[in-house]
Order: sequence, then structure tokens, then C-alpha cells
Amino acid sequence: MTVSNYGVLKGIANNYKREGDHDTPHFQLDVIGEENRHYRCAINVMSSSAQSEVLYYADNKFNAKEITHLQELQNGYIPINEDKSNHSIALDYVRGKLFDSTKMLPLPHEVTGPDNDLNDFIETYMKKAMQEKATIYIYGSKFGPENKKDKVFGFEPTNGMHNIHMNQGNSGKWKKDNGAYHDGGILIQFEDYWVAIFLAFLSQSWCTDKRGNPNKFCSFNEPNKEYE
Repeated sequence: MTVSNYGVLKGIANNYKREGDHDTPHFQLDVIGEENRHYRCAINVMSSSAQSEVLYYADNKFNAKEITHLQELQNGYIPINEDKSNHSIALDYVRGKLFDSTKMLPLPHEVTGPDNDLNDFIETYMKKAMQEKATIYIYGSKFGPENKKDKVFGFEPTNGMHNIHMNQGNSGKWKKDNGAYHDGGILIQFEDYWVAIFLAFLSQSWCTDKRGNPNKFCSFNEPNKEYE
């Protein structure tokens, strides 16, 4: 199995909210997609596992030459099909050579003071994206629509994206979410450059087989390698 309804949401960041302390806090982002439709994007900033800190890496000069066709997409949610008809726009942290995974840092979700936790870093990019009305691409799995008000932003119907992080290398109860070319993440298209934000959990293995499951024959956190 893989995360359900995998795809990418294209739109404009409209609002955001930090969630308070609880078991699995998120950085909540309101993105406007097609025809003024609102999507709540729930970005994990803490894990519910024993290793609670989330791995984070941001590339302020992301090389988008391989994905510039994203600009041709219409605003809104675009499913990425299992039949691989639009497989080229999928994200895969292990196989895609998007970044050097050894540069990811574990960060607490909330620490007193400026620019020292995951919420701070994500907020900085989202503020800039909102100010410049930059196009944002949210990779993950879609939920909704549900015929009720959104629990965070109040728009209706509630609708949005989650699993905005690495979606492979899981074990235990999260193993069902594993899949190659099903990773989440955030891309921001500013006027003359791109920013990419990648998130993963400390408990995830970077040594995965072609189905995205941890491979028992190699080092648990050996980066950016694919095994059959």
C-alpha cells in the first residue's frame, strides 16, 4: 500500500497558523487553489514516535530544471497516477537525487526565541511566499472535501493535504504508507528562483527497496540508495 490520493496541490499561500503543544502538532497552511477553493495543508513539525524531532532541509536555490513543467499545471490538486502517465512530477527522496539527505537536520518544533525551531523556519518561507504571492506546490495526499467547516481556518467545505513529508522507509504501524515516488514536500516558485523544503522522520530508513519498504540487507540510514 501507499499513502492514498497522492498528488500535488498548486496555488497561493493565503494564511497560516501554528498549532499548540499536543501529541502531533502541525504547521497549518491555507492555500487557495482553483476557483478560489481553499485547502488546509497540515505540515508535520513533530513525530508521534519516540524520536519526536523532524528532519528538515531547505534549498534556497533549488535546481528546478527537471520540474519546470510544473508551471504549466493549472491551479488546484493534481493526482499523480499509479499508471505513471504523469509520474515525472512525483517526488522521491531516495531515487530522485533531489538533495543530499545527509544535510537534513533534526529540529524541535517549538523553542523560545527567533529562528531556532521548525515552526520558525517554515513560517519565514510562508510569510515571504504570501508577501510576494509566489506560487506554491504542496506534495502529499489529499483529504476531503467534507461538508463541514474546516477546524482550523473555518472555510467550507473542509479540504486539504497531509503526509507532506517522506512517505517511505517506515516500519511498524506506518509501514502501510510506504511507496516509491510518493514522497511529500513543498516547492515555492518565486519570481527568479525556487525554494524546496523537504521533511522526514528520524524513524524512517533511507535504505529502501523498489516498493519503498526498509531493506534489511543494508545500513538503516544509508542515504540515497535504491535496492531491489
